[in-house]
Order: sequence, then structure tokens, then C-alpha cells
Amino acid sequence: MKFQRNFANNDDWSGGTATWIGPSHVDEDEIYWRRRRGDEELEWSHSSTHVILKLAQCFTNAMVGPRSWIGGIFNRSGNKKNDKFQYPLSPLQEERLQRLQDRIHIPYDEMCIEHQEALRALWDVAFPDVELKGLISEQWKEMGWQGANPSTDFRGCGFISLENLLFFSRTFPASFRRLLWKEGGNRATWEYPFAVAGINISYMLIQMLDLKSAKPKCIPGLNFMRLLGENKEAFDILFCVTFELMDAQWLAMHASYMEFNEVLQVTREQLERELSLEDIHRIEDLPAYNLLLL
Repeated sequence: MKFQRNFANNDDWSGGTATWIGPSHVDEDEIYWRRRRGDEELEWSHSSTHVILKLAQCFTNAMVGPRSWIGGIFNRSGNKKNDKFQYPLSPLQEERLQRLQDRIHIPYDEMCIEHQEALRALWDVAFPDVELKGLISEQWKEMGWQGANPSTDFRGCGFISLENLLFFSRTFPASFRRLLWKEGGNRATWEYPFAVAGINISYMLIQMLDLKSAKPKCIPGLNFMRLLGENKEAFDILFCVTFELMDAQWLAMHASYMEFNEVLQVTREQLERELSLEDIHRIEDLPAYNLLLL
């Protein structure tokens, strides 16, 4: 898988170590201008491995780092709330919104049997012919988790992000495999890690739709309530749509892992536009939904 070689010139995308160097040590300006000048052949030597690990940490913090940092990015996106656009929810919409909010507040518990089984089920769908050695195993890096213990990656979003990935794998298996294995398009040398990207998409959708409020007040969130009223699985399907859209933006922008946040922001803006269209009544009406059918 391509993301195995994202961060070092070996087979371990994490760089073969669980000790990360803080992003404050990374000379990002130098990297930025060298990229802009079209210097595609960076002079990586044996001593450069330490620098690559620093870049890996920068990406790690950008994706699933401290909640306040992540929230700061998405809260500055311009998704303004406006009471002018509020409308009463139907009893069915209120019920489904409450169920969704209940799911959002469930943390991942690595001691919970149900959560363990869900994680194993995700592995079985992704790698049906490979026996998992344990819930803590270097094998998890093959799916794009940061380390040998996936439970540490759920701290930013909780159990719903695992449910979203599992739903994706079961409902749209062809799409899931294509994105997991990075099968489509002209890919970057350093790709985004699949599983960690999924967690960030779940988090972004919760923020974008204002789902932690008693009732969404932004236009995309309010319009999403219509979709939820039509389909109780609207949020999980929207996750799948968003993953496909993000990957399509990634390819269109010729992005690599240092530009993940930019790609995710562009993806969010596109979804906000689509969820603001007046003729969107079902989740299948979203233009980006067609990406799941390719």
C-alpha cells in the first residue's frame, strides 16, 4: 500500500518508531519554498530520516492531534450559525437527531467487547485473507493507523468514527477497497493514511453539521435534518460520500500528506455548497453521491 512508504524509505509508514518529534522543530518554510520552486528531487540521505520523522509528526498533529487544535481549524471555516434559517424539526427528525447525538458522545473503549469486535470486524473486511494477530499489532499500520494500537487514534472523535469506517466497508465495499488501496488516479509518493483520514472526516462532519448543539443552526446542518428524516443512515452515508469526495479532491489537487488539511477544507466547502442547494431532499440527491457509484 502506498502509505506504507509515506514517511520513510522503509516499509513502515510511521518511520518504525513510536517516539515522535514535535512539529515545532520542522522547518516548514524551507520545505514549502523548495516545493514551490518545483524541486521534486529532494536530497534525501541517511541523515534525512530524522527530518522525515519530524514531518510525520507534523502530519499526525494536523490530523488527530489535540482537540483544541483540530477544533480551531474547523471552527474558523466560516460555517456561521443563523437563527433566521431555523425551522421546527418533525418528531422523527428529533428522534433520529437524538440517536445520532447519543452515538457522537460514546468514546471508544478498548476494554469494551462490543468495540473490540467492531475493530476486528473492520480488519476482517479490509483484509479477509489475513489473520489478525491481536488488537495491538504492527499489522494495523497496513490500514493507515498511526501505530500498533488503533484505540489511541480514536481520542479525537470516539466510537462513531469506527462505526463510520465499518459502515463504509460493508455498504460500499468496492469504494472502500479502492480508497484503502489507493487504486485510482495518479497518486503521490506520500499518501494520506486511510484509517486516520476517516477519523478526521467523521470529526469534520460533526463540526460542519453542528451536531453537538441541541439543534443545528447552520444551513448545511438544518438541511441535513431533512436527509436524516428521509434516511436514518444519512450520516453514515454522508461519511462515505465525503471520503470519496476528499479522495477526488486529493487527486485533483495533486496533494501529498503535508496538504491534507487544505484538501479536507476544500472538501468541507464543497459539501457545504451541496447541502445548501434547495433541491436536495435525499442523501442520494447530493451531486457528490455519484462518486460512490463509479
